[in-house]
Amino acid sequence: MTTLQAFLTKSVPRLEVPASSPSLPRVFGVDKGMPRPPASVRVASPGVSACLVSDPKKAAAPAPASPSGRPFSEESKQVMQTEADVFVRTYARTPVVLRSGKGCKVYDVEGREYLDMAGGIAVNSLGHSDPDWVRAVVEQAGTLAHVSNIYYSIPQVKLGRQLVDSCFADRVFFTNSGTEANEAAIKFSRKFQRSLHSSGKEPATEFIAFTNCFHGRTMGALALTSKEQYRTPFEPLMPGATFLEYGSTEAAVKVIQSGKIAAVFVEPIQGEGGIYSATKEFLVALRTACDEAGALLVFDEVQCGLGRTGFLWAHEAYGVYPDIMTLAKPLAGGLPIGVVLTTEKVAASMSFGDHGSTFAGGPLVCHAALAVLDKIQKRGFLESVSKKGLYLKELLTKKLGGNKHVKEVRGVGLIVGIELDVPASPLVSECLNFGLLVLTAGKGNIVRLVPPLIISEEELEKAVEILSKCFPVLDAGNSVTPNLPPDRTHVIPKTLPTLVSSDD
Repeated sequence: MTTLQAFLTKSVPRLEVPASSPSLPRVFGVDKGMPRPPASVRVASPGVSACLVSDPKKAAAPAPASPSGRPFSEESKQVMQTEADVFVRTYARTPVVLRSGKGCKVYDVEGREYLDMAGGIAVNSLGHSDPDWVRAVVEQAGTLAHVSNIYYSIPQVKLGRQLVDSCFADRVFFTNSGTEANEAAIKFSRKFQRSLHSSGKEPATEFIAFTNCFHGRTMGALALTSKEQYRTPFEPLMPGATFLEYGSTEAAVKVIQSGKIAAVFVEPIQGEGGIYSATKEFLVALRTACDEAGALLVFDEVQCGLGRTGFLWAHEAYGVYPDIMTLAKPLAGGLPIGVVLTTEKVAASMSFGDHGSTFAGGPLVCHAALAVLDKIQKRGFLESVSKKGLYLKELLTKKLGGNKHVKEVRGVGLIVGIELDVPASPLVSECLNFGLLVLTAGKGNIVRLVPPLIISEEELEKAVEILSKCFPVLDAGNSVTPNLPPDRTHVIPKTLPTLVSSDD
């Protein structure tokens, strides 16, 4: 899951097919057996949302012409048409076909440049085409790519050792994504509780998660994800999940003390939920209550971990340590990986065959991950992230602090949110017109900035300048015409398909 696109849980809006519409291709296909519309149609696309789908009750209007009036190339049309013909309709993609990337920039097939403040949804920490990462991938691809976990492989063992040495954990387990890592953490928690009560006493089997949380889309992780629009289409889910207010210490301690809780899942900083940071007091209270009740404390650092906050692990800033930590997004630089890091007491409850994966921790992805981890752990790297994060918030406060629509600028390091008093989708669309990629979060009113950790101060200045210029679009549908040369003018429709900026 890690693209700029949206997972949809409801039907994609039907397309409106004008009689003459050369500007955009058909983005979504139609059911087999029904007539197909012409290749060139306009997309009746909803506005950009934080996480999910357009309101099916509202009729979508055709996308207006681009500011420059230039059509998409035939290559873009063909790519979009083919996707519409053969893909399951779970992504309402932004109508941009990206071809390449370098550093903090990506380029579409028409050659237009975009400054990437989305980072593949907090994945591309080293940016695009980092030379050390590319070298590692090519080197390992030509040596040994996959053998399964039936055998030992050197990159996997080296990465496991380096991860364990870098944190609280004693043991490591590899998966292929963040949601798989959280699924494994659920199983580890259940098995741990069972091992504590082998004498016959009923083990604790329930879980606590929090409002605005996101832990994944597979069935167990989905059961611990709070947003009803993600959950409802797939119910009944795993029972036994209790959702409490994020930061509500008293409520959490009371439920933990019931003795029924196997584990508490919490993000030290919520990304998808809206860039909300936990307080130290909250995490300390969770740790203490879990210790007293025999429950496990699980930190989901899929988005906020591995340097994004200016600390290697987000929880380090609090001085509170979990029993289990889950990782994924940035570790392999864009290749699929997930990790569960755990203490010896939890790992000791697992036996051969209790869990496994065919692909997880393969030599290719682990060698790539070593290149990422080595670079992030270099002296001065994390300090630079902290410095740039402070500079970004300073720029945003200076440029946007007086804007009537800005309620708050918040975040730590290079995970930053701009909370608005109106939906953020028009602003996200306008930024695309100017060549800036940003995300939404929360309930659709938060602009999320999670750029590559290597971004320069000059690039941050450019991003904030573009954001500032685009803010007038929030007032009664105003739009600013990009003042760019013809070969750099972006032709993104003003109204885009829903962008889901979520995890796996």
